[in-house]
Amino acid sequence: MAVLGVIADDFTGATDIAGMLVKGGMRTIQTIGVPPKGTIPDDVDAVVVALKTRSIPAPNAIAQSLEALKVLQAVGCVRFFFKYCSTFDSTDTGNIGPVGDALLDALKTRQAIYCPAFPVNGRTIFFGYLFVGDVLLSDSHMRHHPLTPMTDANLVRVLARQTKHKVGLVSLKQVQSGSAALRAALDKLAAENVRHVVVDAVADTDLGVIGEAIGDDALVTGGSGVALGLPAAYRRRGLLQHKPNADTLPKVGGTAAVLAGSCSAATLGQIAAFKGPHLALDTDAICRGEPVGEKALAWAKDKLGNGPILLSASDTPESVKALQAKYGVEKSSQAIEKTMAALARGLVASGVGRMVVAGGETSGAVVGALDVTALRIGPEIDPGVPWTASVGTKPLLLALKSGNFGAPDFFTKAFERL
Repeated sequence: MAVLGVIADDFTGATDIAGMLVKGGMRTIQTIGVPPKGTIPDDVDAVVVALKTRSIPAPNAIAQSLEALKVLQAVGCVRFFFKYCSTFDSTDTGNIGPVGDALLDALKTRQAIYCPAFPVNGRTIFFGYLFVGDVLLSDSHMRHHPLTPMTDANLVRVLARQTKHKVGLVSLKQVQSGSAALRAALDKLAAENVRHVVVDAVADTDLGVIGEAIGDDALVTGGSGVALGLPAAYRRRGLLQHKPNADTLPKVGGTAAVLAGSCSAATLGQIAAFKGPHLALDTDAICRGEPVGEKALAWAKDKLGNGPILLSASDTPESVKALQAKYGVEKSSQAIEKTMAALARGLVASGVGRMVVAGGETSGAVVGALDVTALRIGPEIDPGVPWTASVGTKPLLLALKSGNFGAPDFFTKAFERL
C-alpha cells in the first residue's frame, strides 16, 4: 500500500520526483491526472499524480490539487508532497502559495517547508535566495520565461506575495547544525504562526538532513531534490521497506524518436548536440494553420529505424515572444502542442516504442494524445529524468524531460541507457 502521495504541478516535474523516489528504493507509479478509483496497484510505495496546474488560474489549480489529495488519501497515503519546479516557476498570484495553503487547510496541519533546491542540477538556496548555477534566479534564463518570468530570487518575498499567512526562513547554518536543530527551528517558527518556511540547501547532505527533520510532517513542498532524504526517513519510522529492484521496467522494442518543445537553454543545447536526423518545425507556419505536422511525419517515417530521430519546435526566448505577440500566447502554444501531440500519435503508429519528450507542456500534450494514464518509473538517465513505461497491454517507453534538465548529450545518452 502506498505511503507517500505526491501532487505535481506539471508532467515532467512529476517524473522528476518519481525518479528520485525510485532511486531511494520506493516502488513508484505516476498517474496522468487524477487516477480513477481502483487503478492504483497494491505493490507501490508512492503515487505521483501529474497535474497541469502550474500556469492555470489559482482557483482551478487548488480544486485539482484537492481532488488529487482525496484520491491519495483513499489509497492509504499518510505523507503528502506538493511538487513544483526547482526554479520556483510562479507569478505573484500563485500557484505555489495558494495550493500550499489549500493543502495545509485540508490536512489540518500547521506548517510546510518550501525547498526547491536540487544541487546536482545547480539549484541551491542560500539565505532564501535561489541560485541557478552561479547566478541568482533573477539573473538566469528564467528571467525571460514566457509564462512565469522569475525576476525576484528571494523566495521568501516571492512566496509572501502569494499568501496571506506568515512566511519565514531557516538558514543554511541551522540546516547544517543537524536534523534535531532544524526540527527545533521549524517548531519555533510554527509556534510563532509562521505557516510557510523556506529552507536553505546547497548540497545533497543538506537535503538528507532536511528529509530526516520533516519525516513526520504531513505535508512537504519543494522540488524533487528535497525528496532525496525522504525514503530513508520513512524507513527509519517503519513506514516502508527498501525495494532493491524498484526501477525495473518491461522490455519494449520499436524505433526511437525525440520530440522537443521546450525553449530552455538546456534543451536548445541538447538539440544542437544531437547527431542524428533532425527536423526543426516551422512554428510560424504551425500557427498559420499549415499542415506542418503531416509533412514532418512523412519526413520521420523515412528516417525511422536507423537510430533516434529528432523533431523540434523549440526556439529562442526572443523568437517565442515574437510568435506570441503575433498570434497570442494561448493560440500559439495550443497550436504547437496540438502539432506535437499529433506527431506523437503518428510516430507510435509508425512503430516508435521508445520516445524522449523535452518540455513540460509538450510532455503533457504527448501523454494526453497517447492516452497514457499511468507510468511505471524506471532507471535514471540524468539527475531528475528517468525512463518510464506506460501501464497497459502494450507498454511504451517514455522519458519526459523538464526543459531545464539533462546534460548536452542527453538525447543520445537516453537511448544508450536502455
